[in-house]
Amino acid sequence: EYRVASVTRGDLEVLSVYVPNGGKDFAAKMHFLEALGNHVAEAHRDGRRVLLCGDLNVALTDLDLHPKERKPNVIGQRRDERALLQRVIDLGLTDVQRALHPGEEGLFTWWAPWRNLRQRNVGWRIDYVLATASLGATATRAECQREFGTSDHAPLVVEFA
Repeated sequence: EYRVASVTRGDLEVLSVYVPNGGKDFAAKMHFLEALGNHVAEAHRDGRRVLLCGDLNVALTDLDLHPKERKPNVIGQRRDERALLQRVIDLGLTDVQRALHPGEEGLFTWWAPWRNLRQRNVGWRIDYVLATASLGATATRAECQREFGTSDHAPLVVEFA
């Protein structure tokens, strides 16, 4: 089940999003990503800035996967999912972590909870902070705090000027 919490202050809309991984209902995941894109497009048309954060359950590129985790037809890595998430970003959003760390490997935010994968940093980057380009340009830091938390995800902390 997908989840969205939204707060608007002035012209800024902050969305906290959970996209289902798609294992039980892949079509619903794709439909939700489409709807998310429609919402972002509407926000832009209305002149709102967007800060979209959360577990999007898609590794956008192979760089967002440890080499041992790269399996092109696995849900979360499929071309159709990646293309749909890229379309959302192409609506004028910046992937803040990747913008601040272009080409950097090992920026994972999720690790399967077995075989010490987190400690070995054998993971996936599936949690994002996506910001309207003008807001994203003011980001000064984006850091995944792998050492914190008890979840299979780690907090992604982003600071803006």
